[in-house]
Amino acid sequence: MQLSRLQRVVIDALEDVKGQDICVYNTTQLSDLFDRVVLVSATSNRQTRALASRVAEKAKQAGAAVLSVEGEEAGEWVLVDLGEVVVHIMQPAIRAYYSLEEIWGGKPVRVRLAPESRASHRSPGRR
Repeated sequence: MQLSRLQRVVIDALEDVKGQDICVYNTTQLSDLFDRVVLVSATSNRQTRALASRVAEKAKQAGAAVLSVEGEEAGEWVLVDLGEVVVHIMQPAIRAYYSLEEIWGGKPVRVRLAPESRASHRSPGRR
């Protein structure tokens, strides 16, 4: 599947379940393992699981392989590995603590988001 198509499938799935503060990072220059990292916040363990489930479901329907889903038991941070795209679904406190935005680069990829999905404040972990 084309990277731009998979990225759109992921974003649409996250928006379906009201994921918040969605950011996409181009990691082609940073990692040979994947091309995009998607970060999204969820308000509860239940929502992190629902977001992960929706991403996996929509990716499979689109013909992408779901290589792994990790962290569903605890639900504070769930990772969905789609090969070229890795999705980190985190509760805000976990996202702020680990500051993955700083690891993957300060400038997210420009993507079209629904108004309610856009970051309403500065990136977690940045002051």
